Amino acid sequence: MIDWPAPRDARRPVDVAVGIQWGDEGKGRVVDLLARNYGVIARFGGGDNAGHSIEVGETKLALHVVPSGVLVDGTKLFIGAGTVASLRGLVDEIDMLAKLGIDVSRISISDRAHVVFPYHAALDRLSERQRGSGAIGTTGRGIGPAYVDRAARLGITFGDLSKPALLASKIRAALLARAPLLSGADGLPTEEDVVGETLALAQRIVPHVVPGVRWLHDAIARGERILAEGAQGTMLDVNFGTYPFVTSSVTIAGGACTGLGVGPTTIGGVLGVAKAYCTRVGSGPFPSELDDERGERLRAQGREFGVTTGRPRRCGWYDAVAARYAAELNGLDTLVITKLDVLSGFERLGIVTGYSRADGTPCGVEGIGEPDLGVEIEEHPGWSEDLRGVRRIADLPANAHAFVERLAELTGVPVRAVSVGPERSALAT
Repeated sequence: MIDWPAPRDARRPVDVAVGIQWGDEGKGRVVDLLARNYGVIARFGGGDNAGHSIEVGETKLALHVVPSGVLVDGTKLFIGAGTVASLRGLVDEIDMLAKLGIDVSRISISDRAHVVFPYHAALDRLSERQRGSGAIGTTGRGIGPAYVDRAARLGITFGDLSKPALLASKIRAALLARAPLLSGADGLPTEEDVVGETLALAQRIVPHVVPGVRWLHDAIARGERILAEGAQGTMLDVNFGTYPFVTSSVTIAGGACTGLGVGPTTIGGVLGVAKAYCTRVGSGPFPSELDDERGERLRAQGREFGVTTGRPRRCGWYDAVAARYAAELNGLDTLVITKLDVLSGFERLGIVTGYSRADGTPCGVEGIGEPDLGVEIEEHPGWSEDLRGVRRIADLPANAHAFVERLAELTGVPVRAVSVGPERSALAT
């Protein structure tokens, strides 16, 4: 079990868990482990382009919208105002959980979260086609266009779902405003189809919709602790990531305040999650990428294929430059390293410790994406031992222990736990 945070401060009831790389760090598994210590797990951003997987015994869940912690009885699950979600995707996910015997009445959605419609997905796919070789590599699920509509004041909220006449008129207005862009889209449903399906799905979702700010603050007033769960990773943040190859939402710890409706004085601990190596899905710069047999081996041993799209992930060594930047952005107080077991059997391991521009000038993350960026790699001896039975960091093989200590030193954050296998119990603390 991860002993975090300690000590607990009743005046700061909200803790935050975020990924510090390019996503897919294993946040879902870590949040699931922490969930029993909290009354509410609250998702503060992103949409169903995010995917988090959890394995407990024979149960394997791939979730996209519902927060992690679904396997912990009694924990409430809250989807905050900073998120966007497809009604069809959300209904399908709730139905899947119900079939597993999970109490889905625990799932609540803020009235201020925004709905992703089929026309958003059509715009997403069309935009990627038009970008050609400069495509971002989105999932095509419409998340970006939904956030665009939110900013353009064309968005439709979950609170609108309980007002059929208003809902229908807002859908028609949004379709009219987007008609010039949608003219080149393929497979777009008719206006009436969109309205009809939305009205039908709304009946399934409305019982889960709550006045989000009041709901969350009432939970805090009752003395419940909140764990705010981020989506994707720090290096995909719309403001501070490797722009423009980023997601459309705020992924860093500060997004918990704006995505949930709580003030900064409520935030207690901030936990970061990172793999013992790095992965990235889609396009965009990736300084530590291994475009060789070692990268293929990491992908195979780590089962590195997207939860949402199934796409193979690009793999590379742990990037300590990006990790330290993420630690500063998020104000991390502790770090969990996942998938250390995947590195077993490598004779030599690398850690990226610096970047330099084409003229040799050292630089930080601001240099990511520049042509001919130089990457400094610190090599470490590997280990051959199977780590899956290790339950204490101190009991790791000497080379594995030294590697973890070096990751902590270079990132500037103490490592609280290390995962040594895919199962929930495979954790060294």
